[in-house]
Amino acid sequence: MKSSARLRLLAASTACGTAAVLAAMAPPATADAPDGKTLVVMGDSFSANGEIVDLLNPGGDPDCKHVATSWPTQLTQRIGLSPDDVEDTSCQGGTIDTSGWTLTHQVKRAMADDAFGPRTRTVTIQLGMNDAWGTDNPIALSKAYSCLVDLIDGCGPEAAAQGRAPDPATITGPAYAARVRQAVTYLRYYAPNARIVFVGYPEIHTPGGDSACAGILGVDAVQPRAGAITGFLDRIDTAQREAAAILNVDFLDSRAITAGHGACTADAWVAGALDPRTELLGFPWHPTARGDSMVAAAMQERIARG
Repeated sequence: MKSSARLRLLAASTACGTAAVLAAMAPPATADAPDGKTLVVMGDSFSANGEIVDLLNPGGDPDCKHVATSWPTQLTQRIGLSPDDVEDTSCQGGTIDTSGWTLTHQVKRAMADDAFGPRTRTVTIQLGMNDAWGTDNPIALSKAYSCLVDLIDGCGPEAAAQGRAPDPATITGPAYAARVRQAVTYLRYYAPNARIVFVGYPEIHTPGGDSACAGILGVDAVQPRAGAITGFLDRIDTAQREAAAILNVDFLDSRAITAGHGACTADAWVAGALDPRTELLGFPWHPTARGDSMVAAAMQERIARG
């Protein structure tokens, strides 16, 4: 099937359901179907990574850059793939379906580039941090600073009820699975030999903790009442893990891979804000080159296991 026809199919899926559309279709003609690319990456800034200047482009852009140290770029080098055999549609501000550069947009971009086919071996999805959950307004990690630096009201669990932080009760595995199910169904149809992997987020703060820390200008800034944010990160991790089980796809536990190396630790693998102890221009609370290298190594091992 040619790209234009496949674009119409994906658009139709949002109205009547991917599964129903695919069930009514005959298999694509071999002569017209693309072979696909070996690796396809979809995600937000934790896949694309970036520098602090990228905070000026929070909505996502299909032409955004991918830094040389991002884990997909390092993975490409590790497994010896040609850049032409990799499709990376991840971007700062990416979401599942809330706004900006959504999962559907990323699938459509990859599809237009003939990235899906029988040669496709791995498809990764790292999304959810920038999405709205329940009736919340979208609160990206980069937008949580106002809550975290509030020394009067703090950022405890009550911040969710006050609308200053996401409502953790709405972030569940079934909710996550429902939002990505159509895309997963689509990927399984057009990349039947691919392993689909939900990539978790790295450790930023100690899981289950009440406090949070950020390295700012070389100084550790601690918010002792940060349960709303640490709870949000915990629930995103659990939702991704549970959704992977529901949809029968893989889950890469980036938290386990980066445990003990969150913000303000002696050997931090996440950047601060203009913090020379990590990466001066690194995207705040996002992986350093070292952190991304560990995720890339773990993904390489996962791929090698087949």
